[in-house]
Amino acid sequence: MQFTEMGLSPEILRGIEALNFETPTPIQEKIIPALQQDMRDIIGIAQTGTGKTAAFGLPAIEAINIADVHPQLLILSPTRELCIQITNDLEKYGRFVNGLKIASVYGGASMENQVKTLRQGVHIVVATPGRIHDLIRRRRINLSAISILVLDEADEMLKMGFREDVDAILARTPENKTTLLFSATMAPGVAAIAKNYMCNPSEITAGRKNESTLNVSHVYHMVHAKDRYKTLKRVVDYYPEIYGIVFCRTRQETKDVSARLVREGYNAEAIHGDLSQSQRDHVMQKFRSGNLNLLVATDVAARGLDVNDLTHVINYNLPDDTEVYTHRSGRTGRAGKEGVSVSIINLKERGRIAQIEKSTRKKFEHRRVPGGSDICERQLFSMLERMKNSNVVHSQIDPYMDKVCDMLSDLPKEEIVKRFVSLEFNRFLEYYKDAPDLNVEMKKKRKGNAAGPEQKSNGRSMARIVFNIGKGKNITRKEIIDLLVKAPGARNSEIGRIEIYRRASSVEVENRVLKNVLGELNRTIYRGIRIEAEENRDFSGNDFRDRHKGPRGIKRKVS
Repeated sequence: MQFTEMGLSPEILRGIEALNFETPTPIQEKIIPALQQDMRDIIGIAQTGTGKTAAFGLPAIEAINIADVHPQLLILSPTRELCIQITNDLEKYGRFVNGLKIASVYGGASMENQVKTLRQGVHIVVATPGRIHDLIRRRRINLSAISILVLDEADEMLKMGFREDVDAILARTPENKTTLLFSATMAPGVAAIAKNYMCNPSEITAGRKNESTLNVSHVYHMVHAKDRYKTLKRVVDYYPEIYGIVFCRTRQETKDVSARLVREGYNAEAIHGDLSQSQRDHVMQKFRSGNLNLLVATDVAARGLDVNDLTHVINYNLPDDTEVYTHRSGRTGRAGKEGVSVSIINLKERGRIAQIEKSTRKKFEHRRVPGGSDICERQLFSMLERMKNSNVVHSQIDPYMDKVCDMLSDLPKEEIVKRFVSLEFNRFLEYYKDAPDLNVEMKKKRKGNAAGPEQKSNGRSMARIVFNIGKGKNITRKEIIDLLVKAPGARNSEIGRIEIYRRASSVEVENRVLKNVLGELNRTIYRGIRIEAEENRDFSGNDFRDRHKGPRGIKRKVS
């Protein structure tokens, strides 16, 4: 379905076209036609960044009577930032609707100016619960003409303590209005609002309830608590193009982490409750515009930040509430792009990972904290990629080239490349020289002699195979298992430890299928390279292992 098939007015379609929107998101495809056909109460269960604003905004604008300049649509959102974002979006959607007037009211700004705007007449009011409740008490706003009320991110409003404000606001609006409630999760408090204030609402879900965004990978690193900050730095250094949010538990932790990052040269800033509104707005604007790589924030401070291009969300500490994790991870992987939610945990927090997995229906991958050599390699090739893609303004550079070539004439080409690389790269090489391993191992008892040619797994005799495909070819553990099960008799055999190194991989298989697996691997072409596999009997750490250190895998059964 296209927007042009939804019965929207030409003015709205012009606004959509100006934004280069063509195909609606799942929540838009479900809600817009429903409201176009019958403006009725709806509960929308969807994550942030799924297009909820257009889902309720487009049909709501269609329903506005432009001739009646009184508030007809009231949208409640939990934070000032989200309030501003919704207002900006609605203004874009309705830019070709002549006479449409929209106002946003929120705390931290001049109430006098907001009242002045309301007195001039508006059709749509976007508000935080606290500020509009204050305006109602002071009789500065009349909600008697409200025909549509939207509760956006209702679960967050309740968590932030706005339940009494929401109840008071709903009580002052007409009973015959249409109420649209949107939430990432159907928490008990949200269900109570729906029961008390909505009339036979239809429930529309984009994805499953309490499920995190589909495009997000969930990973965790397990370290000692004292190494949490070092791990954060390793993660950030391993992803040179990172653009993300680091979530901390407390305001003070946010300050401490951001201050350390800034001191060490990272492009990061924090938002927290001690910032003035102008300082907060300045930081948020820098982040939205991409002039900051990292925003360090608490959950409350980050509410309302709507950015589609975040590559990572980093949980410096896991939240106590699974729903909070859902909101955090939902901030990446938007607009069809892939994102990563990284959690830094210690041994005591392994149980929380299992709880979140069960609630979100998402499997977490345990990854080792990147080592120094891995980080240096990623940084080096990222730098070279940026150099290859850099824009050369020949008119500015060419006048200097004769002198540059003369100055470098006594150096071989390879030496010139090395020295230019070193100018940028020496800092990482020096910092990560002899960098310690930060990983905490989940120890498991093993039977048999660890240094011998065979190991036991659940009483079965195991052998190790090594082959010439590794990280450089982006092979995954799943792909390795898929290669193994093609061998006769291997499908129901047990797979032991899998290790993926830089240029090679190793896997433990049962001795009874060793010959078949070796034969199958050595007949396989993987991404243009013929696999060369052999049995490796040295489990004590030989030259092969020293050259290709990598993460340990997990024992698993092939099925």
